[in-house]
Amino acid sequence: MYERKWAWDSLPREEVNSFSEEYKGFLSEVKTERESVKYILKMAKKEGFENLEDLSKLSPGDRVYMELRGKSIILGIIGKEPRFRVIGSHIDAPRIDLKPLPVYEDSGIAMLKTHYYGGIKKYQWVNIPLAMHGLVVLKSGEKIEVKIGEEDDSPVLLVPDLLPHLAKKQGERKLS
Repeated sequence: MYERKWAWDSLPREEVNSFSEEYKGFLSEVKTERESVKYILKMAKKEGFENLEDLSKLSPGDRVYMELRGKSIILGIIGKEPRFRVIGSHIDAPRIDLKPLPVYEDSGIAMLKTHYYGGIKKYQWVNIPLAMHGLVVLKSGEKIEVKIGEEDDSPVLLVPDLLPHLAKKQGERKLS
């Protein structure tokens, strides 16, 4: 009596594939919460969203946004009834952040003092090529966007693992 049905069989595959390709493009282009906000803001403006701070009056149907320090964005469509419906989302950007005054040199190698965020275990960062995306704020207040390691001919960063014969103590420690 029971017949197993797969959700995939009932989905419009062309739409699913199209969405998947767009999403893969987003993930390839956008690596930080700041880049996510810029991307979302660009898309929102194409869809007619306006900066809430620039409007003196709101009417039903108005599409508005508010950007918060370049790291968060709120989008809304003004409704007809005095109800409040909210859909929230979190920009999850697992990353390794540089600490203040991060660069130090030892044995002819430049190293960076870092702190990691986002639920990825420390060992998952080891020995894979990484890119650097970020924002440098100069004393003058000028902001410079940095993106290193995305092009084939650009340098990459690496979190090196210890060689087995140097990691005896590390190997005896619990994973936690």
